[in-house]
Amino acid sequence: MIDLPENFLKGSYPPIITPFKNGAVDFDTYSELVERLIKEGSHGILVNGTSAEPSTLTIEERNQIVSIAVDTAAKRVPVVAATGSQSIQDTRELTDYAERSGADALLVVTPYYVRPPQRGLVKYYQDISERTDLPLMIYHIPGRTAVSLTIDTLREISDTCENLVGMKHAVNDINFVTDALLSVGNKFRIFVGLEDLSFPMLAVGACGMMNAVGNLSPKKVADLYHAVKKGNLTEARQLHFELWELNKAVFFDTNPISIKYMLRKLKVIPRNEHRLPMVAATPDLEQRLDAVLNSSGLI
Repeated sequence: MIDLPENFLKGSYPPIITPFKNGAVDFDTYSELVERLIKEGSHGILVNGTSAEPSTLTIEERNQIVSIAVDTAAKRVPVVAATGSQSIQDTRELTDYAERSGADALLVVTPYYVRPPQRGLVKYYQDISERTDLPLMIYHIPGRTAVSLTIDTLREISDTCENLVGMKHAVNDINFVTDALLSVGNKFRIFVGLEDLSFPMLAVGACGMMNAVGNLSPKKVADLYHAVKKGNLTEARQLHFELWELNKAVFFDTNPISIKYMLRKLKVIPRNEHRLPMVAATPDLEQRLDAVLNSSGLI
């Protein structure tokens, strides 16, 4: 495993949503979202994560978003580009572009739909690792991809891919975090991918969060990381409770339906538009989300 700077790839890296306008990506608003997250204290940003609805975007659009994020961030915070796809050819193309564009690290999801065997996952990440010098992380989200990574497979990938430095773990399995750190080493970066597990996973040894709720309350999510890092578990527990309703609301419907509605309600984005088959929040869901925004003190 390559050595990383002490504070690199640590903290809150919100997966930025993709704003749309009349069916097209609203690149101007996207740049504003990057700027907002940086000003609110996010330690980095994740581009084309699940909350960005990447499977509804073309390769060209995903690449454009990476370029905008890199240009807007202007080296103030690291930019992690999610470059994974179900196709190895698409992943290679997205990865090559991200590196040329100046991204600081890569997040590559386990290939979805195809349900590869574990040995296929090993070869897949070896292939990507050989194509780039950037720090590489695995995106582990079986609920979306229908494939789970085993600890043995993670160890084999780590042993054969020098630039594999971490993963985003979006599974309701906190045991995996301990097993991974004991197996691969405590320098391995594990980002929390499920909002409700942020506090306990950080306490166990996760390096930070890549949580959709960071789009809504970036400062409070960043503060949670700092509290755990300082060892102030009383403060961290309080922030955990304060974020709890928002964390649950993210999954009132398929992410990022709830996030986009709440961002529009907060006037962060002008519209909560999606591309099919994703659709906007229903009136009943809007009422539930309004109640959460009120109880959380955001409106």
